[in-house]
Amino acid sequence: MLYTSADDWRAAPRKRVLFFGMSGLGKTHVSNMLRAAGDWFHYSIDYRIGTRYMGEYITDNAKAEAMKVPFLRDLLLSDSIYIGSNISFDNLTPVSTYLGKPGDPARGGLPIIEYRRRQEQFRLAEIHALLDTEYFIDRAERLYGYPNFICDTGGSICEWVDPENPRDPVLSELDRHTLMVWIKGDDAHTEALIRRFDRAPKPMSYQPEFRDTAWSAYLDQKGVDEARVDPDDFIRWTYAQAMAHRQPRYAAMARNWGLTVTADQIAALRDAGDFDELIAGAIAARG
Repeated sequence: MLYTSADDWRAAPRKRVLFFGMSGLGKTHVSNMLRAAGDWFHYSIDYRIGTRYMGEYITDNAKAEAMKVPFLRDLLLSDSIYIGSNISFDNLTPVSTYLGKPGDPARGGLPIIEYRRRQEQFRLAEIHALLDTEYFIDRAERLYGYPNFICDTGGSICEWVDPENPRDPVLSELDRHTLMVWIKGDDAHTEALIRRFDRAPKPMSYQPEFRDTAWSAYLDQKGVDEARVDPDDFIRWTYAQAMAHRQPRYAAMARNWGLTVTADQIAALRDAGDFDELIAGAIAARG
């Protein structure tokens, strides 16, 4: 690992950390807390995806919808209006809206072919954003003078890597530059996340094998054809399975490439000093 002992971590003049785990367990919360301390640069993978790698897709999709409205179409064609996404660290809705949900177009669904195409765009975008981490570590210090660095990853990082492969290209690159930390939830957290998702389902990204297996199983179980699928019902149905699918992948990432801390430990942090001690303890416990 990047830091060989608790003392090595405490004494490091430059601390570089990457958080991974399910969305909703505290990755962005602790990243914001450290950024507020004043000497931590916060690199959001989802923000990078939405601005650098999928920004044009998102904007073109919005323009395509606007072109269906004669009034807006005329204004667009005459360059009289501008359409863009207002993405921010706190508002990543344009990314999830573009990803979409498969199913009945009358209920906001996408044809499965188009859904798969957008999922592949996101997969490539996330991999590129993860591989940009070294560039942002250098940029944060060289340009802005930040000695410490946080990489706040999306929940789908585990979909694109093989944590059991010591030569995995993404994990090998991240391991060279950051200390990878899994924020692990317990059964109560999982139930809370499922309840929250049921109230407000949002698009997610999955590896093709899992996604296509879930799609086929849903069609068989519900006895419905693709064009009549309720998009929200499908992603609700898939979410709990996705949690179970991702958990062992996160665990393998932590076992082979990093550390584990709990969501409760993260929630209890009050400041950057608490965070330093939490990581020092996790390094010591790993041995």
